[in-house]
Amino acid sequence: MKQRSFGQLATPISAIGYGAMSLSDFYGPTDDDKSHAVLARCLDLGINHIDTSNVYGAGMSETRIGSFLAKQGRQANDLFAIATKAGITSKPDGTRYFDNTLAHLSRELDKSLQRLGVDQVELLYVHRRDEAVPIEEVTEALATLVKSGKTRQIGFSEIAPTSLAVAQETHPIGAVQSEYSLSTRSPEMGLIQKTAELGASFVAFSPVGRTLLTDNVLDYDTCQSLAFLKVNPRFQKQNLQRNCQVTEPFRSLAAEMGTQAASLAIAWLLAKGDHIIPIPGTRSVDHLDELAAGVDLTLSETDIARIEQVLPIGWCHGDRYSAGQWQGPERYC
Repeated sequence: MKQRSFGQLATPISAIGYGAMSLSDFYGPTDDDKSHAVLARCLDLGINHIDTSNVYGAGMSETRIGSFLAKQGRQANDLFAIATKAGITSKPDGTRYFDNTLAHLSRELDKSLQRLGVDQVELLYVHRRDEAVPIEEVTEALATLVKSGKTRQIGFSEIAPTSLAVAQETHPIGAVQSEYSLSTRSPEMGLIQKTAELGASFVAFSPVGRTLLTDNVLDYDTCQSLAFLKVNPRFQKQNLQRNCQVTEPFRSLAAEMGTQAASLAIAWLLAKGDHIIPIPGTRSVDHLDELAAGVDLTLSETDIARIEQVLPIGWCHGDRYSAGQWQGPERYC
């Protein structure tokens, strides 16, 4: 597996990571055995960066990673560079809100470390910003956790390039995470450039467009069974039908190039910048192999032009989030 440098510390990690939201039931049911099989395949393929969160399955994702690591008989940090997140929480009635205080971040990181069975993670993200707290204060809180030795680096998920620049003045930011793919290109409006300028990694989640950029797009009935996709604009019936039609030439192009659509989508992302690290997620070992195969594809300028001709900026029908899902991410374009 080819490697890239992660964050301000230039930690060597695999060119793609694994998005461990899939180890919870977010995209459909899974279990310990299936989750451990995917993690074992990550090791086989040389994927050594795992991205998780304290809220993925209410800790389920971290617990499954921890139980897998406990079986390996080696120090966890020798196997994976783990990034986790904190900052999303809920009231007793279930109402979601964001807490960026040091007390919350420290408490949740301790819980994450316990579930993972490690003493330190590679990076801790603030999962969502609390707009009432200046980002300088949030960054200072994160810096305190670096000093504690419980995380090596810090980052933010779904922030604007201007917020990143302000945060960087307080403490070096290792990574910013946001959705980026052929179906979501808004990070090209400043965030890709700013992360590169400041030496931060850009971690791209949903790099195959929640299956839109694969050979097996989720059908409408399946989407209706999943809480997130059920209300997501791109997976409403008419938009989903149109998106399947629009992406068919991309699948044909991948076949013509002798590869699979998911592999080509990953290769395109990797070609957009050396600091970009896609973190696809899956519950399937076979699908993981498809995703990893994208690392070995070398695209010429002509290849990239052909890809962007069949899927130009703005092709996707529907916003990437519903109104409720937009609570938290910073809009900047």
